[in-house]
Amino acid sequence: QVQLVESGGGLVQAGGSLRLSCAASERAFRSYVMGWFRQAPGKEREFVAAISWSGGSTDYADSVKGRFTISSDNAKNTVYLQMNSLTPEDTAVYYCAGRSSTMRKVAGAYDYWGQGTQVTVSS
Repeated sequence: QVQLVESGGGLVQAGGSLRLSCAASERAFRSYVMGWFRQAPGKEREFVAAISWSGGSTDYADSVKGRFTISSDNAKNTVYLQMNSLTPEDTAVYYCAGRSSTMRKVAGAYDYWGQGTQVTVSS
């Protein structure tokens, strides 16, 4: 069973930075597409960024382009989300997810999910 474990969330002031990590339990997961989603209270879970682990292709939501960077470390089976210039609107629970096919921006297309990590940005 594939497991995803996120870490790195916390409380930060507006304008600050955080780096989230997502560790996958299996080497086979390297062939998957990995995504980051977030969900704020009372809102739908929304796409943030995705990366094709084997090829390195990336995609971002318009709201985070230029501020967030997704990357992967194959040796560590880990995907990262570097978040800069954070605003209170970025406050949410951030989830790591994986799927075995092409890159998608829809949460329902992903098969595996982590438990989530809280990111809170104060003004």
